[in-house]
Amino acid sequence: MAYRSRSTRRSPAEMANIREALYKVLQADNPMTVRQVFYQLVSRGVIAKTETEYKQTVVRLLTTMRRAGELPFGWIADNTRWMRKPRTYSSIDEMLSLTAVTYRRAIWDSQPAYVEIWLEKDALAGVVCEETGPWDVPLMVTRGYPSVSYLYEAADAIREQRKPAYLYYFGDLDPSGVDITRTVERGIREFAPNVDLFFQRVAVTQQQVEELGLPTRPTKVTDSRSKNFSGESVEVDAIPPPQLRDLVKACIEKHIDRRLLRRTRKVEAAERETLVVIQQQMQRW
Repeated sequence: MAYRSRSTRRSPAEMANIREALYKVLQADNPMTVRQVFYQLVSRGVIAKTETEYKQTVVRLLTTMRRAGELPFGWIADNTRWMRKPRTYSSIDEMLSLTAVTYRRAIWDSQPAYVEIWLEKDALAGVVCEETGPWDVPLMVTRGYPSVSYLYEAADAIREQRKPAYLYYFGDLDPSGVDITRTVERGIREFAPNVDLFFQRVAVTQQQVEELGLPTRPTKVTDSRSKNFSGESVEVDAIPPPQLRDLVKACIEKHIDRRLLRRTRKVEAAERETLVVIQQQMQRW
């Protein structure tokens, strides 16, 4: 469907088509961030690639459709706002019951390597953690340039692993995004100089832009780092969620020793059964 200029008011039929496109995009793959939905509509030719379309069309319609019950709230990921609260329980029985269900043995304790996924955009954490979570892999969100304290604490955690560490970075292809990658790697190597460290920028790359046909935007000439950057810029949000998660999954799975994983799962199952027995004994008391 060809988009029309926002200078012309859209007809009810055109708005209905955009609503349908929004629903189909999210039904096919969710959760997504609002920005990811925007790029999916742009790549399908539904709307123009402008901030006006992003704010006045995508943001507004997604808000309206969720409030009207046309879209599940869970289909949109927003990791930029969250609540801090310690976990508490109504009883020991509740604690044991929940623990028996959610108990997981640390996968990487028995693996020969240590893996982290680093992400520039906080808003994408809810999308990426669908792959890092099941694999018990730390998701490190920089939110732009990370502080020295953040890098030091991250390096300290890496040192404690006492094994080769593999860090995979996902960020924008623009002057600052590329420079943030260098800043993160330099900081980790500075504070963990004796670690056998492998650091790789996985996305966004120029090859991905070409192969996936990712939407670009003019590089900001006001960015002081633009003199060392050539070409147009691409946000990591532009990578379709399935491909983004596949990239994350591939980074993780290549370091998994399946034999050791099976052993860990077997021990985990036995320990979970022990928790169930303890819960049953507590109930009899």
